[in-house]
Amino acid sequence: MSIITKKQVKRVVKRVLGMPEKRWVQSTDTRRELYPDWARILGDSGGRWEAAREAARNGPQVLVATGLGGHTAMNIVESTLAVALTLRGARVHSLLCDQFLPACQMANADLYPDNAEFAKYGPTNSLCLSCYQPGRELWQSTGLPFHRYSEFVTRRERQEAEKLAAAIPAEEIGAYRLDDLAVGEHALAGALRFYARGNLVGEPEGEAILRRYFNAALLTTHMTRRLLKTYDFASACFHHGIYVPQGIIGEVARQQNVPVVNWNPAYRKHSFVFSHHTTYHHTMLTEPVANWENLPWTPAMESDIMEYLKSRWQGTNDWIWFHEKPEENVAQIARELGIDFSKPCVGMLTNVMWDAQLHYRTNAFPSMREWVLETIRYFGEKRPDLQLIIRVHPAEIRGTLPSRQPLMDEIRREFPQLPANVVVIPPESQVSTYAAMAQCNAVIIYGTKTGVELTSMGIPVIVGGEAWIRNKGMTMDASSVPEYFGLLDRLPLAERLSPEMTQRARKYAYHFFFRRMIPLPFMVAPPGQPFHLEIDGLDDLLPGRHRGLDVICDGILGGSPFIYPAEEEREPREAAAPAAVAAA
Repeated sequence: MSIITKKQVKRVVKRVLGMPEKRWVQSTDTRRELYPDWARILGDSGGRWEAAREAARNGPQVLVATGLGGHTAMNIVESTLAVALTLRGARVHSLLCDQFLPACQMANADLYPDNAEFAKYGPTNSLCLSCYQPGRELWQSTGLPFHRYSEFVTRRERQEAEKLAAAIPAEEIGAYRLDDLAVGEHALAGALRFYARGNLVGEPEGEAILRRYFNAALLTTHMTRRLLKTYDFASACFHHGIYVPQGIIGEVARQQNVPVVNWNPAYRKHSFVFSHHTTYHHTMLTEPVANWENLPWTPAMESDIMEYLKSRWQGTNDWIWFHEKPEENVAQIARELGIDFSKPCVGMLTNVMWDAQLHYRTNAFPSMREWVLETIRYFGEKRPDLQLIIRVHPAEIRGTLPSRQPLMDEIRREFPQLPANVVVIPPESQVSTYAAMAQCNAVIIYGTKTGVELTSMGIPVIVGGEAWIRNKGMTMDASSVPEYFGLLDRLPLAERLSPEMTQRARKYAYHFFFRRMIPLPFMVAPPGQPFHLEIDGLDDLLPGRHRGLDVICDGILGGSPFIYPAEEEREPREAAAPAAVAAA
């Protein structure tokens, strides 16, 4: 039975792979063009690849748990890591879902306009057909040990998982723990990602699809347990670390004391963030300040970070940005918003409500929605002396998965008439977030990474959620509702951040953007295309060829920090005048 039409299949790839529709016509052939031609690359090595595999036969075993054969970027990056690790003596194993899971990260509601079809049939007769085959071909072409999900789950376990997923009350799924594994949390995060929503309220098939993700999470748990008991892995490396299946693999690996490494594309072109133990969503919050606060600070480093931060206004040095031509003229912004910047303003930056919906211990509010609505109510009822400027995240409409729960709708539902002193910049607006926030006395954030940049501009920041700037000694962090409103009561502030605190912020920004974001220059992504690998041959992946690759492989194999010593790559320069952004 056909679950989605050919037109919808094209949209699958356009959304999931980020490719123009016309390039998806060949399906598997197209992926062969995008994926590295390891058969050729390794075959041209003059026997060195065979020698490397033989030398690594008794080396430390590493699991590269890719899982999703049709996720282009994931397979390109992780197959490259697998080859590089083999060249460094590791016995690398790969892992793919072989059309086995009843739901996974590859699926989303945009691909299934009739959600009832996905609720009933899942991805097996649609997405799975074009996912597993190209991934299998890619990984088997390396000659490395290759494993399938179905090999490690018994018939009885399948039956028990299906039975539990059907019987448990839906409201208990998110908190469900199996032998102290947060299986339900990742299942709920997967369902929310499917719908691109912060909750499932109002979705007729929401419960059925949540149960699908819960079943998939249980099956992934059984699979991972048996796989890790079968092989003595020294470490496991895989993308992101949340959702289904990656989040569950991480949960099981940590419980079985297998070191976990997670990664994600970073903001700067050709760069990636790697983290030990769990997803970077968590590790960036708790990273020791000792990793960066004692960096010897030089004029060259100051100039480098300020030039880069200014470039982020247009995204010229990034491969993730949301505005082609942002409006930076302050007078024009004031006219568009109908706001008087000569009066005290407070900025507010939101996130996409569905993104990375995991449990955080120190959130002041149960969700971003409540944070936004309660903040509007506070300014409307108690602070007529201040103007609140809310910038809705552009990724709501320009991200990989456009939100199906727009924040503007939530605000209108609660406030049909906004308080006179509250202005909302919608996600489609070309108003520069940076230019607007630079006019504010202080900025309130929930989880946005923009807090790193704002503090570097000397702008005071109040954190109500889990932004990475929290716990770095330069922001006002709230861990409870009373504490949060106590901080708002202090507004407007008498002055901006001190020069010493601003320098501390810039030092962290340098660490964040240049040291934690590790460059892999051979990973390129032309506009509108997914990553692809550009190397001349196997020698380009040998130790000593790319320092960023060495840092990553050393971290996976030896547990060393995923910190790129960017400061060592710079020649000392004469003191330079601060970049224009510093005075904003």
